[in-house]
Amino acid sequence: MECGVGIVAKTAAEWERRRENFTKELDFVIADVAMAIIADFMLVWLPAPTVSLRAPLSLAAGPIAKFFHSCPDNAFQIALSGTSYSLLQRVGAIIRNGAKLFLVGTSASLVGTGAVNVLNNARGAFDREFAEASEDVPVLSTSAAYGLYMSVSSNLRYQLLAGVVEQRILEPLFHKQKLVLSALCFAVRTGNTFLGSLLWVDYARWIGVQQVRE
Repeated sequence: MECGVGIVAKTAAEWERRRENFTKELDFVIADVAMAIIADFMLVWLPAPTVSLRAPLSLAAGPIAKFFHSCPDNAFQIALSGTSYSLLQRVGAIIRNGAKLFLVGTSASLVGTGAVNVLNNARGAFDREFAEASEDVPVLSTSAAYGLYMSVSSNLRYQLLAGVVEQRILEPLFHKQKLVLSALCFAVRTGNTFLGSLLWVDYARWIGVQQVRE
């Protein structure tokens, strides 16, 4: 559901930010949507409050590994009866998920931007006018920027969405009205995806990995 919402919301956000330059910046749009599809699944899975059926750590594991293993999946999730999380463990959940999402975002962007450049070059080989007008999307700088964006903005927004809005507000209020709960979660996640897409375009332009094409 998240990936489906992501495709529609991200494309709409790209149109909202680019408007008359949408077709001129279509390579940016395709790259953004492609890497978003890969990243969306991880954005839902990593910050989601869950009961983890994780294998115990090796006896040789160091103190840092043991600490992050003890952190919740979501910084704001409700602890089960008989357990509790310290403030440091909750901060650790943000750091741990942020590191994972940096790797996910960077990898997704490498795949997305790389594929777009290959397709553009292939088309340019047969269409000289297109080849003169198009330019390669900067792969490394875009990938590093998207990884950083995922680790900070996306990480914090999805942890707040899953741990506070859904688990602490919507579920207690509508736990007996499953259809209403599902509809509200769908609406909130759609809005969050749309907002995140707007912020990414602004951020990418601000740091210079995407330029407005006149």
